[in-house]
Amino acid sequence: MSEQHAEMKSIWYLVGLMLLAMGVLVLAGGVTDLLSPPARATILGHLRPNLWWGCVMIVAGALFFLTHRK
Repeated sequence: MSEQHAEMKSIWYLVGLMLLAMGVLVLAGGVTDLLSPPARATILGHLRPNLWWGCVMIVAGALFFLTHRK
């Protein structure tokens, strides 16, 4: 009988994958708000935080995903 050795992935690999997916969703929401502005403007809405945080989450997720994918 042959044994198969299953190699476990690091938790940071999965964290990177989740950050990547959530960053894409946040960025898509920001682009949607940019193309058709909401009816009620928020106080700091002109800074477009969802675009910034979407990009930050994508970069962090890609960094975790690529460095821990072994």
